Amino acid sequence: MGSHFQERIDLIEIHWGQPLSFVMSPEGDVQKFSTIEQARHWLRRKWPVSDDAHEKALHHLEAAMDCIGSVGTARRAFIAAARSAGFVPEDLMTQSHRQAA
Repeated sequence: MGSHFQERIDLIEIHWGQPLSFVMSPEGDVQKFSTIEQARHWLRRKWPVSDDAHEKALHHLEAAMDCIGSVGTARRAFIAAARSAGFVPEDLMTQSHRQAA
């Protein structure tokens, strides 16, 4: 019975504003982050570097999920971690391609 309750908790998603899209590879693969839960999953399981920005983002995302931290702070920390990992916001990549053309 407890596992059923846990499954329901996992379905609750915290609104975190407009999705963030980052170019994740030299080939131009784009990943969209629509929820705090998705961002946390990437930070925990798929992040290519473990640095201060990564740790700070994970801390702020989990604080926001526990309702003891700001979603805005978590979002800014995640953006900083993505940049620290070498990911480029998709909108910046698109603008630079347009300028080069």
